[in-house]
Amino acid sequence: MQRRKHTKQYSKKILISLTAVALATQGNAAAEEKEMPEVLVSGEKLITPSMQASETVYTGSEITAKGIEIQGAKATTSVYGALDMLPGINVESADSNGLGAEMGTVRVRGVKGALGALTVEGVPNYGGNPIGPRDYLYDMENMEGISMYKGAMPGDIGTGVGSRGGSLQLKPDWPHENFGFSFKQSVGTHAYTRTFLRLDPGTLPEVNSKVSGSFSYSGADKWRGTGELGPRLNANLALSQPLGEKADIKIWYNHNDLEQHLYRRLTSADIQDLEANYNKDYNATLTGNPAEDVNYYDYNRGEYQNDDVLAVLKMQVADSLLFTVKPYYSKEDAEILEGASKSSIRKRIRDIKRTGLITEAVWETPSLNTSLGYHLEAVDMHIYSQNYASVGSGLAYRGYGRMAKSGGTSYINSPYVKLAGSHGMYNWQAGLKYFHFQEADSLGYISGPGPDYALLRTPDLDHEASEYDILLPTLAASVQLNDALEMRAGYGRTFIRPYSYMPLVNLYSTNRSAFQAQGIDLQDLFDGYDIEESHTVDFGIRYIGDWFDIAPTFFYSTHSNLVTTIYDPRVDLNYSQYVGEATSYGVDLEMNAYLSDDLSLFFNPTYTSMTYDNDLTYAGERLESEGNQVVDTPEWLLKTGFIYHPGNFEIVPTLRYLGNRYADLEHKTEVDGAALVDLRMSYTLPKLLGAEAVKCSFELNNLFDKEYISSINGYDDTRDGQATFYPGTPLSAMLTLSVTY
Repeated sequence: MQRRKHTKQYSKKILISLTAVALATQGNAAAEEKEMPEVLVSGEKLITPSMQASETVYTGSEITAKGIEIQGAKATTSVYGALDMLPGINVESADSNGLGAEMGTVRVRGVKGALGALTVEGVPNYGGNPIGPRDYLYDMENMEGISMYKGAMPGDIGTGVGSRGGSLQLKPDWPHENFGFSFKQSVGTHAYTRTFLRLDPGTLPEVNSKVSGSFSYSGADKWRGTGELGPRLNANLALSQPLGEKADIKIWYNHNDLEQHLYRRLTSADIQDLEANYNKDYNATLTGNPAEDVNYYDYNRGEYQNDDVLAVLKMQVADSLLFTVKPYYSKEDAEILEGASKSSIRKRIRDIKRTGLITEAVWETPSLNTSLGYHLEAVDMHIYSQNYASVGSGLAYRGYGRMAKSGGTSYINSPYVKLAGSHGMYNWQAGLKYFHFQEADSLGYISGPGPDYALLRTPDLDHEASEYDILLPTLAASVQLNDALEMRAGYGRTFIRPYSYMPLVNLYSTNRSAFQAQGIDLQDLFDGYDIEESHTVDFGIRYIGDWFDIAPTFFYSTHSNLVTTIYDPRVDLNYSQYVGEATSYGVDLEMNAYLSDDLSLFFNPTYTSMTYDNDLTYAGERLESEGNQVVDTPEWLLKTGFIYHPGNFEIVPTLRYLGNRYADLEHKTEVDGAALVDLRMSYTLPKLLGAEAVKCSFELNNLFDKEYISSINGYDDTRDGQATFYPGTPLSAMLTLSVTY
């Protein structure tokens, strides 16, 4: 794999150009100096209730720009890093700076976040292998907030692949009316560096256009082993243009280019002596032994390039009727090199293109809001692997793994309707969404013998065209008992379309002779694939008082058709099928206390029980799994901290508690919990060089240098010894200077 070269000249040219334009524009726009804004103190919200447009019941939570800011470096380049303060969400990462892509996981009330939806303005972001959202594509300084729906998914959020793991909507910070220029420079331990620039020239005369542009460069050394996270280059452009008095269009483009070396996963044996293996990673040099050189650090790396563009066209065709059209295009190119066995290195290649359109009509009257929408997406997803061997001169090509040539384009069709209304103290809303996924067929090939490894047609590796569909109802109601107290309840059905294709393909390919001897081809195994689904009921109370607010939410969910390993005695092998069932319940709590004008507290605990409903079978033997907590799901989580504002200082100590978890279905391997303390401090300087604000920030993560397991990698039904692990980052420090004009 030839690595792309990113030169410093590329970064410098963009930095110099944006800076020059900013200074030139600022000279004209800032004829009058602005006073430094007053430092916000008590009552500043980190999490607020959220609802979609035209709805009447708050069913989600929004992390504000301030909530994103106080979470530090990890929340600038990772969407999941910005979610870490929400109750009910367990963010597990291999690094504390938010740069380690696809090397961690997040669980929402026990369900993997990869099985959920992530959108920008309702437009879905996702890919395959691994399935799910790409949370590392955005500079979060370009977002004014994140809405999270942990239960039912609002119909106007683009479905993507599913919503079982929650639904996220990023809200872009669109171009500003007035001139603005932001500069941020961060440095930290492990050679961490990040430069961020954003320019808002302000409203352009005559045409009334507003534009914005941003660029960032990020990079760091891995905290264990040899290698780098980065460079990461991100560019974002946005346009807001009125079209007469009753229409406007917004266009948003995002480019992200990332290179990284991977962290080595620890095994179950490794974590038995975590202190001795905490810094274990890939080898820094080649040994000449192929079995050992699969663990060479430069044979375990990835390159990821993503381009996304969307438009939002709104037309107010009547006082009560609004049309919205959202066309979009997304492209992903990725190559990930990773040691796959004792003598083989595998390159995973992803070439994914998605083109879509979301249309919606909203009719609002005093008594009823009606929304009708349609989501159409065409997907061309080419995912395959190549095999390599380690030889003295480097890597030698050894042909493809299974090569699937797509027979066409796959399609998502998803119409929806929403109704919402209010009557006095009562609010209600209901919705129905239909999801239909038409998956194109693919033709199977394998590589023949060397030296050319030509592709050979293999009909038993074909995958027939498939169709999957599901109805997704939602219902919610609330009652405003007084100005301070609200009660609400809701129900929703969520899903995830079939996934985990490559593990099944690899197992079949490895044991092809055994399957063929029994007359079983790959399609026979895929016939057992289905849509996972969940039914969730929420009941919540929200009290907003003079000096504190509190919002507990009780939830109950049933989950069916879950990916579960079954034993097939015909071939004496285990593989995944969609047959599992589970039940979950618990409570999330969001609480803020405003103790004085300069001191506030947030306290966000969660209790989650998620257990399998039945015993499972593995290798012909019954496993005692009924009633056991699923893998990697702590019963208790806590995110809490203070925000203290003495003058122009801001001091934010936080505590994250992660309860005990299990690494296998039968609870043979228990992973200890951890209490982690972080500290963030900042000082807002008096106005310098005409800047509106200058802020110096310092953060310490894992203040007491706690050794712990951050991420457990495995399925919900993982057997003992099969899971792998990422240890948490030790004590790290970061210093940031930000200047805003």
